[in-house]
Amino acid sequence: MTDKIILTGIKPTGIPHLGNYVGALKPLIEMANKNKTFVFIADLHALNLIKKPSEIRTHSYEIAALLIALGLNLNNAILFRQSDITAVYQLSNLLMNVTPKGLMNRAHSYKAIVEKNTDAGIDVDSGVNMGLYTYPVLMAADILLYNSDIVPVGADQKQHVEFARDIAGYFNNTYGDILKLPEPMIGRDTGLIPGLDGRKMSKSYDNTIPLFAPESELKKKIMRIITDSKLPDEPKDPDTSTIVQLYRHFATESELSDLCKKFKKGGIGYGDAKKILFEKINSVLSGPRDKYNYLMSHTDEIDKILDDGAARARAIAEKTLARVKKAMLG
Repeated sequence: MTDKIILTGIKPTGIPHLGNYVGALKPLIEMANKNKTFVFIADLHALNLIKKPSEIRTHSYEIAALLIALGLNLNNAILFRQSDITAVYQLSNLLMNVTPKGLMNRAHSYKAIVEKNTDAGIDVDSGVNMGLYTYPVLMAADILLYNSDIVPVGADQKQHVEFARDIAGYFNNTYGDILKLPEPMIGRDTGLIPGLDGRKMSKSYDNTIPLFAPESELKKKIMRIITDSKLPDEPKDPDTSTIVQLYRHFATESELSDLCKKFKKGGIGYGDAKKILFEKINSVLSGPRDKYNYLMSHTDEIDKILDDGAARARAIAEKTLARVKKAMLG
């Protein structure tokens, strides 16, 4: 275990799929086994997307249950709801006073809406509320509040950590060396995680395989994977096969090697290969899926874990907030 503090947040906007698991959730679980890790359910960040409180609450339970079921080490990892930490609201508000408006103008999420509105010939700020516009400040508060050293992000999210560093720099230049500057850690390249149609697995393409789909639905989804028209006896290229690309993230090296040899030599049909893929994924996820289903029917147990995590996080957050308030207000 290292002395580095890791922080990550997951927005509760629906059940993750296999691509999310391979690219983000599995590495997070592995990282939390070796490092002190803060994992927050970013329900405040979901407010711009979801307007029904019952949906945010349900999705928050889903994310918590999913992480626990996958084996998140709750000794090293502090799991909590973002909204349960009142210090994050306060720190965000205080940081507004050192954050230049120009920085917010450069935020990817804001710029994307401005460009869309410009192309449509309407007011550039149409549909923009202050929650969206100041999103990076709240994100900075999340990151800075727990003295984070490392924030794992995808390449497209690196700006969040860069903005947190910028805001911390503006603050420290004005009030002294109070806030720790975090470093982004770009996730390892897991390659393309293909969906049912061979394109990147994405909800926007409607080609996903839900992580904890029931066994019958999982099998049905996998059997729908699009393949070419090669016959069973014909050699096939494992490097271009969606079946093999998914299999490699769940199988052992010897299992993967065996399937690749069968593809190259010929003698295996796509139907049989899909059955092999289903059986492997199902065997890996069946235990966590059962635990997830149990937790979702016993949300009181999730509440206990989240309340405990919030108490642990709050103890650290309030110390950071106290230092900031003393520096700014005397």
